[in-house]
Amino acid sequence: MTLSDHDLMARVCQRDADAFEALCERYSAPLRRHLLGMLRDADAAEDLLQETLLRAWIHAAQWDGRGTPRAWLFRVATNLALNYVRTLRRRRQQPLDLPPDLAEPDEEPAIPGWMIDTASLGPDEALELAERRDLLRRLVAELPEEKRAVLRLIHEAEMEIGEVAQALGIPPGTVKSRLHYATRRLARAWRDAEGE
Repeated sequence: MTLSDHDLMARVCQRDADAFEALCERYSAPLRRHLLGMLRDADAAEDLLQETLLRAWIHAAQWDGRGTPRAWLFRVATNLALNYVRTLRRRRQQPLDLPPDLAEPDEEPAIPGWMIDTASLGPDEALELAERRDLLRRLVAELPEEKRAVLRLIHEAEMEIGEVAQALGIPPGTVKSRLHYATRRLARAWRDAEGE
């Protein structure tokens, strides 16, 4: 028997570790994708996923039963990600350069012919597809933070308008407005980039 999110959350509030584990199994992957989309850093996304789940366990009583546990979890994750981004902006991190003797060699090993998928896209098509993905990723990254968060929750986390509103703590009308702004701006930027 599969319990609903509300039932799982009620049990988590009563400190039921099995219910918490089931909730984690249900939402770890979507939360990870959401955080990765916001941060574009796998290690930071994984750290914040663990922090989100830890807070869900420790502060489960803060969920008041209104709205969905999914929206509450995404709100916790989004707030943690936004705080992380603000912290990064305040103090820029510089990557450590590896000493020359530890740096990876420039040459990649040759790929045996039997491993190449001949049914896949040709090199030109694959390059064009990769360039289009990179362009879209760059255009999304250029959106204002609050519009980007709404866009990711709607399209990547596949949340409804009401859930996004709960997750971000804003009215549904604001979600719609931000989504409209983001899609309109992306469409305009895409046309401009394609015209270049």
